[in-house]
Amino acid sequence: MKTVVVESPAKAKTINKYLGKDYIVLASFGHVRDLPSKNGSVDPDADFSMVWEVDSDSKKRIKDIADATRDSDELILATDPDREGEAISWHVLELLKAKRGVMKNVAVKRVVFNEITKSAILKAMDAPRDIDEPLVDAYLARRALDYLVGFNLSPVLWRKLPGSRSAGRVQSVSLRLICDRELEIEQFISEEYWSIDVQLSTPAKDIFSTQLYLLNGEKTKKFTLTTQQQAAAAVDAINNSQFTISTVDSKPANRYPSAPFITSTLQQEAARKLGFNAQRTMRCAQKLYEGIDIGGETVGLITYMRTDGVTIAQEAIEGCRNVIASEYGQNYVPAKQRHYKTKAKNAQEGHEAVRPTDMKRLPKHVAARLDDDQKRLYELIWKRTVASQMAEAKFERTTADILSQDGKTGLRATGSVQIFDGFLKLYQEGRDDSDTDDSDNRLPKLIEGENVEQNKVTPNQHFTAPPPRFTEASLVKKMEELGIGRPSTYASVLTVLRDRNYVVMDKNRFIPEDKGRLVTSFLQIYFSKYVEFDFTANLEGLLDKVSNGEIPWKKVLADFWGEFHEAINDTKDLRVSEVLENLNQVLAPFIFPEKEDGSKPRACPKCKTGTLSLKTSRYGAFIGCSDYPECNYTRKMNNSNGDDPEGDGTRLLGIDPATEMEVTARSGRFGPYVQLGEPVEKEKPKRSSIPKGMPPESVDLAKALQLLSLPRTVGDHPEDGKIIKTAIGRFGPYVSHAGIFASLKDPEDVFNLGLNHAVELLAEAKKKKGAAAVPIKELGNHPVDGEPINVFEGRYGPYVKHKKTNATIPKEKDPKSVTLEEAVELIKAREAKGKNKPAKKPVKKKAAPKKKAAPKKKKKAAVKKTVAKS
Repeated sequence: MKTVVVESPAKAKTINKYLGKDYIVLASFGHVRDLPSKNGSVDPDADFSMVWEVDSDSKKRIKDIADATRDSDELILATDPDREGEAISWHVLELLKAKRGVMKNVAVKRVVFNEITKSAILKAMDAPRDIDEPLVDAYLARRALDYLVGFNLSPVLWRKLPGSRSAGRVQSVSLRLICDRELEIEQFISEEYWSIDVQLSTPAKDIFSTQLYLLNGEKTKKFTLTTQQQAAAAVDAINNSQFTISTVDSKPANRYPSAPFITSTLQQEAARKLGFNAQRTMRCAQKLYEGIDIGGETVGLITYMRTDGVTIAQEAIEGCRNVIASEYGQNYVPAKQRHYKTKAKNAQEGHEAVRPTDMKRLPKHVAARLDDDQKRLYELIWKRTVASQMAEAKFERTTADILSQDGKTGLRATGSVQIFDGFLKLYQEGRDDSDTDDSDNRLPKLIEGENVEQNKVTPNQHFTAPPPRFTEASLVKKMEELGIGRPSTYASVLTVLRDRNYVVMDKNRFIPEDKGRLVTSFLQIYFSKYVEFDFTANLEGLLDKVSNGEIPWKKVLADFWGEFHEAINDTKDLRVSEVLENLNQVLAPFIFPEKEDGSKPRACPKCKTGTLSLKTSRYGAFIGCSDYPECNYTRKMNNSNGDDPEGDGTRLLGIDPATEMEVTARSGRFGPYVQLGEPVEKEKPKRSSIPKGMPPESVDLAKALQLLSLPRTVGDHPEDGKIIKTAIGRFGPYVSHAGIFASLKDPEDVFNLGLNHAVELLAEAKKKKGAAAVPIKELGNHPVDGEPINVFEGRYGPYVKHKKTNATIPKEKDPKSVTLEEAVELIKAREAKGKNKPAKKPVKKKAAPKKKAAPKKKKKAAVKKTVAKS
């Protein structure tokens, strides 16, 4: 018997079918142990010794693997063919070696396969190797570095910059890219410039467009014409000239297909063409890699999706050429096969590009067996791979210069005509904001020496635009260009930035939150070296050398730790006030911009005497007055409206006729709200939140008075006569009665909800509260303990449930498409997160103050009562 260890249970089931009864295939369910989030997990003083922790689920899986290995003559480690896969194999082997008698007389083999097909699996089994120790060393170095940075730097942030969450080796540099781009946008000064378009016609009355390129005998540049007056003078020069075609130059041009996908380009194209974020792309690609059932056999549809290599196997190239000939014609097959080399910095080309496992398996052949995401991603991968082996597209590019008689004014026409579409028939790569493309501008037949007539002269005003914010595609591309991180880490890094609330996505673009800008500025002041792009890229280069066996991994750690530990120690005596003042200086252009009237940007607009400064709280940073508590002026970091002395975006809506007080709309730390009057001594004014779904700018006096009148009485419940009310709470608008609450979808229902509808909503809510929740999908039993795993719809969104563990399903995932394997991973991650939380210290109850003993009263002499006898 031979025991085979893979990572996922789906893969285990498939491979077991391929190998037969002499093999038992078990899944590790990913990593089996990790560094615990506590002090001492990596000890620099003990030669960087590492303490690993195995969670309870992994202990059960390792026991199963150990039991099977004990009865086997071979242990075959067949985890994924990348650094993480190599590390999992190493971890499994180390744990088995620690168990007495398990590895006695057991041969150990490491096999790797790039695709889950029967031929690939059997071929891999015939070519075993040892565990790649340098690759494991590279993993250990990366894991230790990430721990040392995160575990030492994050506490510095917590102490010196309250409200911050964490810092990371790659995470912080990626955040800096986003913050730097935002600063570029804010500091950008738009410049005016003009261009002149001229419509001409040939003697044959064919019309074509040209642009001014020569004025007063000199070639024009972008900023030659910067005012309307200069543009008007150029128009006059054109109108006062006769033009003749001077030269016509036509040249053939070719456009070649892009290389097959690597991890990063797959993420970029999926973002551009499909709107997927990196995490969604990788999750979907994992499913395609693990495969689908075809004719009773599970077959992987694509090769392994974590790769830097752009090469594909010879049989895949031949498969592409055959498909091209049969589907598109022989003229689309190039004379020579295409071979690609990577351009990415620090790329590791150990594996094939991401491609279909069988080029003859067209997207339409598998569409019925895939969900929508998988279908679209497979089609994208298939098209990119096939196109990479297609003939180039052919164009004819023509440039014609048209000159005035004196040769001082010149117009230029450019055109590009597609002669043969080639690979463009199937696929065209998406483009980012900075990329440009020549339009297919056809020109009529132009003959040198012919005179042309002017039809229309159009001056066009332009303004330079700031650089665009990063999309996922353009940020991944930039990280790849700079050599920051690795393709396998991009998805998790970008997810962490969102989860930490350091960035927010707006129209699929990254915008740094105030918290993110603070963290970046803090790191640039006190840890500048460690957020430098070159430093991070050079460190990645050293780690690549470790994986190639060129340098010892502990030397990389030792060289890094010395300076980094010193930088950490240098911050110990820093006072929070000192940190905030330094941040005031660095962020001044953003939080304290210069005022048009020349007054001091940091002068408090409310008390006129205090100085504005950054303040921190558990909810994040804000701007406050130095004269607090005498002056309670506050505002958001990104709200520098000096004309708002209240500091809360105050907008006067009118006067309440009942109280004759001002009604204002404001923006506070917890969102927009309306307020009646102003504080009087310690008495707070009446306020009411503006609910989500109600645009703050749409709130007028009437609506504000309605909000301030809440809660609203709907009526008495017909069953018990108790009052039914509507109001707006922490989670939005609701209706309530006798401890039962029902959410209202439309904010207007707070004001308009009728009694009958309210009773129906409350009855439904009461029924849900009393009844056991009904799953929207039953997934099956957990592979470890056999307990059921189901999908439920909860108050805060869909989730999977296993025993007492609830794990939220990601927003972009359809809850009905969640598989058992995905649910197991979500539950595992949720349980691990729970275990890593530090235990709450019991709160010691303060002893009640001792009451002073009452002074003892002097005893009165007893009075003997007697009853007089009559």
